[in-house]
Amino acid sequence: MITFNYECDFKLDDETIYADWISRVVESEDLVVGAINYIFCDDAYLHTINVTYLDHDTLTDIISFDYGEGAVVSGDMFISIERVRDNASDFDVLFTEELRRVMAHGILHYCGYQDKTEADEEEMRGKENEKMLLFHVEQ
Repeated sequence: MITFNYECDFKLDDETIYADWISRVVESEDLVVGAINYIFCDDAYLHTINVTYLDHDTLTDIISFDYGEGAVVSGDMFISIERVRDNASDFDVLFTEELRRVMAHGILHYCGYQDKTEADEEEMRGKENEKMLLFHVEQ
């Protein structure tokens, strides 16, 4: 089950479309959707989590806690809407595109992809692009 929680003044337009997309992303990796929680928040909220649980005194766009076991993908992802908006502006892309990229990035970590080395980061970017193509809205 994929759930969306809001700790700031933001709400997805259509949660069902996003949940269906994330399910397709997980299933495209031959994995199973477990309990996946997206928590949308502001910089201050995410900074507190970063300091408290990771001992990092920095701003970031996403922090994920992976609870998956075997082929079941589960976890909590905290996403700073402020960071996503700023990054969208910095990268000259639409907010919705950057949001989907960050959401895909978090779920790809749960699927086993990393981004610690240059090679891993390149693979992650390729996977993000691939999975973003799975997002579609019925017209």
